[in-house]
Amino acid sequence: MAYFYIFGTLIFTVFGQMILKWRLNTLHFELPQGSVMEIIVSFIKLLIDPYIISGFVSAFIASIFWILVMTKFEITFAYPFMSLAPALVFIFGILLLGEAFTWGKLIGLLFIVFGILITVKY
Repeated sequence: MAYFYIFGTLIFTVFGQMILKWRLNTLHFELPQGSVMEIIVSFIKLLIDPYIISGFVSAFIASIFWILVMTKFEITFAYPFMSLAPALVFIFGILLLGEAFTWGKLIGLLFIVFGILITVKY
């Protein structure tokens, strides 16, 4: 059951990042170059968007799962699993957002996965 907490942390973290990126792309959001007031109004519009809210809620839920992880594992054991988030974002970014695949990214992610295995096993 304790590994479920790690899984929950990862899933909600990745979902939150993916939904935020997808929504910003959908809205074609760019930071205004005008006054501070224009920037504030622009961010307020984002903050009341249901999809953006779901991204923040997802991050909050991920934090709750992380608290549960900390009650079950040493941080030096659990934290390397968080390095799987970039790998999941890489895969979902390509599949769902149409982002670019590069061999360099893939090789880097393989190093991350091997690093996790070494850190957790030894």
